Amino acid sequence: MSLINDLQWRYATKKMNGQKVPQEKVDYILEAIRLTASSSGLQPYEVIVVTDPQLLEKIKEIANGQSQITDASHLLIFASWSNYSEENINKVFARTTAERGLPADAMEAYKNMLIGIYGQQSAEDNYTHAAKQAYIALGTALAAAAEQKVDATPMEGFNNAALNELLSLEAKGLRSVVIMPLGYRDAENDWLVNLKKVRTPKEEFILEMN
Repeated sequence: MSLINDLQWRYATKKMNGQKVPQEKVDYILEAIRLTASSSGLQPYEVIVVTDPQLLEKIKEIANGQSQITDASHLLIFASWSNYSEENINKVFARTTAERGLPADAMEAYKNMLIGIYGQQSAEDNYTHAAKQAYIALGTALAAAAEQKVDATPMEGFNNAALNELLSLEAKGLRSVVIMPLGYRDAENDWLVNLKKVRTPKEEFILEMN
């Protein structure tokens, strides 16, 4: 039941106290993200870790002044591929076959199938799919942070285009999806910290078809 207890403990922290998160805890969260589920194992996103105070101030400005960004210890930015390129897919499969000790063409049919599927879709549809993969990683990150008793706040309230420009993401073939500050709650000044956690009751949330 430890995961359930961790999820009951966590909440979307509104005010952080500036305390630094030990690097081993940050590394644990990042490794959990790296190991999370991903469609066809493509992992079509990257995680950018920001700790530079001046850069965090700039990000805060384009994120509606949310104080967690500058009061956090680390800011994680999930940035997905802007498109599924043949080059990126080839790179993933080359790594997979090499690490598994397989012939280079062992997964050629499956790889070409994926290239064909994504090649028929628009870049925007492919970005949307890649962004959904990043959200799977976000969920894992939230659970891992809670396990480590590190507060984390998922945020969509920022100007994506401005963040892309600030970090030159499009030149890297990336677009920002969601951001997540890591830190510790300011229990004396966070209005949400002591409020009861409310979720949809099980009988309304779970639909069983027997």
